[in-house]
Amino acid sequence: MNLSEHKEVCGVCDLEKPKGIHLYNLFICCECEQKMVHTEPSEEQYKFYLDKLKHINQPKLYS
Repeated sequence: MNLSEHKEVCGVCDLEKPKGIHLYNLFICCECEQKMVHTEPSEEQYKFYLDKLKHINQPKLYS
């Protein structure tokens, strides 16, 4: 598999994307990262992003 073909599911938009960042166990695509960085606390989307980021510190449980 070519690395350019590797995609991960974004923890914010839930879509498969080829590029992004990892914050602990959460993958965030480049598009969502940019939207988050440019969202002001007074905007309605801000709470949505905060709720998504709450999943960062919750370790995955494997059974």
